[in-house]
Amino acid sequence: MNQSFRLMRRHLLLLGLACAGLVGISSVATAQAQAQWPSKPIRFVVPYPPGGPLDTVARVLAEKVKVSLGQPVVVENKPGAGGNIGVDLIAKAQPDGYSLVMGAVATHAINPWLFSKIPYDAVKDFAPVALVASVPNVLVVNKEFADKNKIRTMADLVAYGQANPGKLNYGSGGAGSAGHLAGELLGVRAQVKMVHIPYQGAAPAKLALLSGQSDFMFDNLASAAPLIKEGKVIALAVTTTARSAMLPEVPTVEQSGFKPFDIGTWFGVFTTAGTPAAVLTKLHNAYAQALADPEVAKRLAEMGSNAKALSSVEFAEMVKQELEKYKDLVKLSGAQVN
Repeated sequence: MNQSFRLMRRHLLLLGLACAGLVGISSVATAQAQAQWPSKPIRFVVPYPPGGPLDTVARVLAEKVKVSLGQPVVVENKPGAGGNIGVDLIAKAQPDGYSLVMGAVATHAINPWLFSKIPYDAVKDFAPVALVASVPNVLVVNKEFADKNKIRTMADLVAYGQANPGKLNYGSGGAGSAGHLAGELLGVRAQVKMVHIPYQGAAPAKLALLSGQSDFMFDNLASAAPLIKEGKVIALAVTTTARSAMLPEVPTVEQSGFKPFDIGTWFGVFTTAGTPAAVLTKLHNAYAQALADPEVAKRLAEMGSNAKALSSVEFAEMVKQELEKYKDLVKLSGAQVN
């Protein structure tokens, strides 16, 4: 073996050892960074305007989570495109756990089928952290309309619709909204021809119902509950498979004879796909602890939430199931946003 070959082999050996050392140092540094996480404020995006239920709950949770994590959790409202804009920000963020979003049934189960072009993949681009709330929608009828036509049950409403094809109408917060999808599904299950009236949001749809411009609507239970208690609208059924503790006397749509029928509102915390498992575990534990806090639990119960505590893996599986379910419902509605 000549001198030059021995020198080259020695240099290669030293280079290999140096590279191995760098890899080892990098691995140690990464592990230390994850162990020390979080070391700076966490961004928590709400993809809807301020003041709504998701925004309110996000801010309550942020106050609780910052105590357990030892870092501020800064809530930012990034509305637009049905929630797609805010959600996409987190889909494309660094996968380090410092960027979170309050995703919902709309952003992660309905919009991927409703919008002809969507900038994110609802499953591949996110790591689910924790399910926050699961709230039924409720079918509420204009009181004057109900009194005039003696409607007090789902059977009464369906009988009216069958006797007056094309006359019965319902409002919603827009084409492809959960309220619209619920109405389309009811029409199929009850074999009733109804007219859908889309509004620019749930609030104007509710005003239209109260003024008699529409006969009924599927509204979020938390939003509809005060009107029901005040007797301004009449609740006929909730849209989930189980009754709500807020309205125990009101049956489900399925119990009223129209099945299968399961359309609710849910929302939860997501972070960017690829976030290290150790960081994801810390996030999940922090939010699980916050959700178990008596103040938070009371706030969610007042909204009508019946969400069960889920692991990150269970939440991820739920999202996949919901995404598949709404594929058929959106197709059934014929709704499409370009």
